[in-house]
Amino acid sequence: MSNETTNDAVLALDAKPEKKEAMGVFFWFCLAWIGLNVLVAVFANVLPVADPGNIDFNHYSVLSPPNWSHWFGTDGNSRDIFSRVVWGARSSLYVSISANLIGFVIGGSAGMYSAYRRGKIDLLLSSVSLVFIAFPALIAVIAVLSFWQPGSEIKVIIVLGLTSIPIVYRVIRAATLSAANQDYILAAKVQGATDRRILLRELLPNVAPTGLSFLMLGIASIIGVQGTLAFLGIQQGDAPNWGEMINESRSSLDQSPWLAIFPSIALVLLILSLNFVGDRFRARFDVTEVKI
Repeated sequence: MSNETTNDAVLALDAKPEKKEAMGVFFWFCLAWIGLNVLVAVFANVLPVADPGNIDFNHYSVLSPPNWSHWFGTDGNSRDIFSRVVWGARSSLYVSISANLIGFVIGGSAGMYSAYRRGKIDLLLSSVSLVFIAFPALIAVIAVLSFWQPGSEIKVIIVLGLTSIPIVYRVIRAATLSAANQDYILAAKVQGATDRRILLRELLPNVAPTGLSFLMLGIASIIGVQGTLAFLGIQQGDAPNWGEMINESRSSLDQSPWLAIFPSIALVLLILSLNFVGDRFRARFDVTEVKI
């Protein structure tokens, strides 16, 4: 054995695994803020806050500024803004998570199966997904919901969920293509593992980090879209919604700016946190599009 080969072997033994970059303080702050919003959304009905739909002119003053009794003030119907912001978190997360579940269950499953099987199925599904991605999603959603009135939360979830399927399909397909060529997949095939076992036991755990990072970004995106729909008056419902609250405040912004400030801050902070956490996950797990 030559000295050069020996030196290379020694260097390889001495080499330490590369340390992954720390997430950072801001990442944990954003993650904590997301967790707080989830807890608030889940337990909104048991939290000690005022009824968000309560209209009682005998006890609540109209358009009251923030004070000790009403931390975020009241609106033109004497409703407590703080309680409506709290309940707005439930509406936003319910719609966005439900819509993303539709996209991931259908689009994610199709993307994994298509990338694993390849052939005509992959070509067909990939072509169809590209056709749908070519259409502006927001315009399509607004057009469909404008005709499908009234725009309840269930209708918004269905439409947003269906429009997310092609995008989720492309992302999960790319991640599956990257994992499907690894040695452990070939070894599983040689040992006679079924397609179902390979998909669920081998590929799914390796595609999951990609799906998680994209899920965070997808939730943030749909929260923004839902806020836009509510602001435009397309989504209607009994539950408070941040976009609807901002829309209702337009006529009294000069006298009562708190009506728009607090729901806007809640909306921006949640979207910012989801985007940052999703982006950090994507950087950590090296989520990239596979060149085909």
